[in-house]
Amino acid sequence: MLDTKIFQQYNSLEFIVTQLVEGFMTGLHKSPFHGFSVEFAEHRLYNDGESTRHIDWKLYARTDKLFVKTFEEETNLRAYILLDNSSSMHYPIISSPTVNNPDKITFSIYAAGCISYILQQQRDAVGLSVFSDSLDLFTPVRSSYVHLKYLYGEYEKLISDFTLNDKRKSNVAECLHLIAEKTHKRSLFILFTDMFDNYSDLDTVFSALQHLKYNKNEVILFHVVDKNTEIDFKLPDRPTKFIDLETRTELKINPRLIRDEYYKYQKKRRDEIEERCLQYKIDFVEADINLGYDQIMLNFLKKRQRLQ
Repeated sequence: MLDTKIFQQYNSLEFIVTQLVEGFMTGLHKSPFHGFSVEFAEHRLYNDGESTRHIDWKLYARTDKLFVKTFEEETNLRAYILLDNSSSMHYPIISSPTVNNPDKITFSIYAAGCISYILQQQRDAVGLSVFSDSLDLFTPVRSSYVHLKYLYGEYEKLISDFTLNDKRKSNVAECLHLIAEKTHKRSLFILFTDMFDNYSDLDTVFSALQHLKYNKNEVILFHVVDKNTEIDFKLPDRPTKFIDLETRTELKINPRLIRDEYYKYQKKRRDEIEERCLQYKIDFVEADINLGYDQIMLNFLKKRQRLQ
C-alpha cells in the first residue's frame, strides 16, 4: 500500500513553475494572459472608448498622455506526471519494495505522489501518464481531492503489478510524442525514467523531449537510477549472471573485467544527458534511489523555490 501520510511533511513547501502557464482558475503561477488582477505588469496607451477605470492619472499629470495599467494575473498549473513503467524500472528485484527499500518504480511513485499531493494542496491540476512500449494510461488533469485519491490508487497498482515473467520494453520517445499530441495548453511535464530506451541513441529521446517543450511547455526530467550498481558498477568480483529485464537476454561475466570501461561509458552518457538538458532548458534531476525519495524531493523543491 502507498503510505500517503508521509506526504504531509511537505505542507510548508510549494511547487512553483519557472515559465508562464495556462490554467483555468486563480492560483499561484504567472499566466501569459494580461488582465486587471493581482500584480502590476506594464503601462499601455489608452484606447478611445474603453473603460477609464485603470487609467494612471498620476502618469497623465506628468506626461499629459493617457496610459492604462495592465496587470499580470496568476493562474493554476496543469501538470502531467509521466511514469516509465518498463521492466528496467522494476530494478533491483525486491520481493516487497517499500519507500525505505525501493526499486526504481517505487522510488518514482513516491516522488510522483509527493508532487501530486503538493499540487492538489495548492489547487493545481495534475494528471498521470504511464507508459512502457505503449501508452498504458493517460488521465485528465484535475485539481480535486477525489482525483488525487484516484491517482494514489493508480500509483499503488504500479507497485504490485510486475512479475519476473513480464517483458515490458521501453519506447520512451514514441510515448512522449503521443502525450505531446494529446496536450495543447502551456503545461508542466514531469518525467520519471531511467533513460534505457534507445540506449546508444539519445537523439531520438531528446527529439521527443523537444516535442514536449513545444508551445512553451516546461519539462523536468528525473533520471532514476540505482547509482551503486547501474552507474558505479559496485558488484562482487566473481562470475555473475546479468539478465536484461526487458528482453531476458543473459550474460555471464566477472564485473572486475569490465568495471573501468563500464564506469567511463556510463559517466560519459550521464554527462551528455545533463548537457543536452541544459541546452534544451530541461530541468535535470539525478535521482539515485539509494538516497531516498525524501532527500531528493526536499532538495529539488527548495531549489525551485530559490528560482522564483
